[in-house]
Amino acid sequence: MKIEPPSGAAPGPGAALTDWLAYIERQHPQAIAMGLDRVAEVRDRLGLSLTCPVITVGGTNGKGSTCAMLESIAAAAGYRVGLYMSPHLTRYNERVRIDRRMASDAALCEAFRAVEQARGTVPLTYFEFGTLGAAWLFARAGLDLAILEVGLGGRLDAVNVFDADCAVVTSIGLDHMDLLGPTRESIGFEKAGIFRAGRPAVIAEPDPPASMRDAGRTVGVQWLQGGVDFRAESDGLQWRYVGPGGTRSGLPHPALRGSYQLGNAAGAITALDTLRERLPVSANAIREGLVTVELAGRFQVLPGRPVAILDVAHNPHAAERFAGALGAMTDVGATHAVFAMLRDKDIEGVARTVKTHVDRWYVAPLPGPRGAAVPALLQALDAAQVFDPVQSFDSVAAALAAARAAARPDDRIVVFGSFLTVAQALETLGG
Repeated sequence: MKIEPPSGAAPGPGAALTDWLAYIERQHPQAIAMGLDRVAEVRDRLGLSLTCPVITVGGTNGKGSTCAMLESIAAAAGYRVGLYMSPHLTRYNERVRIDRRMASDAALCEAFRAVEQARGTVPLTYFEFGTLGAAWLFARAGLDLAILEVGLGGRLDAVNVFDADCAVVTSIGLDHMDLLGPTRESIGFEKAGIFRAGRPAVIAEPDPPASMRDAGRTVGVQWLQGGVDFRAESDGLQWRYVGPGGTRSGLPHPALRGSYQLGNAAGAITALDTLRERLPVSANAIREGLVTVELAGRFQVLPGRPVAILDVAHNPHAAERFAGALGAMTDVGATHAVFAMLRDKDIEGVARTVKTHVDRWYVAPLPGPRGAAVPALLQALDAAQVFDPVQSFDSVAAALAAARAAARPDDRIVVFGSFLTVAQALETLGG
């Protein structure tokens, strides 16, 4: 079947951000098109380069948390930081931050206009367009540090057209296997694509696949592995970091909840340590950055009773961490789970991992062609041998309303399964 080029002119002067987002979504026939040639061509036409140090963060889970801690610590040290991450929850502006502030609608529209003028007839996906727009803003912002989160994989991801001064890999799990391959070895190889010769590669994943080690040797990186070259040692209320830059004791636990966040924090500190000659960071800045870091949807506990917990966990590896954090909570009553996922994810695996911490399920579909319908969710729960009561609803908002009506003050409500699930819950709860 012949694919017709997208129709419609680019938004004109004064167009709203929503107009631009709708336009760029139509500029490539595929939502995901792996490869760097098109992005590199438009980058060169724009004359884009990032002259400040760049940290690129890849991995299956933990990327967002690591990026947020990098941003928070570097900002506490007094540096001007740009952060590009995805996906967003409620506003596109969340993806592009400068000085810990979201980019304005006007700034994003200006960046998209510049990319549109440069690309000519080169087709760009939504993510590629957004990546170049973010880099365009960063190149004009006088940054001391740019942090780029990989969208998918690494080797062929759009952010990889910019060389990393330090590459971070947070974890390797089974996700996006249709694009990255069916095993941890194939996925590890793709994620190692962000490595650069002679530059540090910080591997927070405690058991990296052989393919990643081999790629590191082939490229010639400075390999720094968690548990070997750096580590986090918990001491109850505080913890100690030991790494290439020395030992830092008496550190506060990150404001992001979950014991697994110590591994992400250690990876972030190590990445900054590799740049210490250009961007020195004090122990006080690390402490301040850890206690002030914020990131929605990562075991996010909302105030009030019953307590509500939001988590974007959407694969079994992330669900393991989520389940562990749920198990660590004490003095809670029943757990009411609002559950919705995309149909191309391992729904059964996620449900099987979390089920021992749930007393009642409230399932709902997600919108769009990738959203799992209620029958598919129910089938997955049955396959996962979930025997607790299950109710189905026509939306996350309705499921959440039912859970809130049924829960007692000492119960907890957990909302998880996808970024879309958490986004809809946040919108229902007023942001």
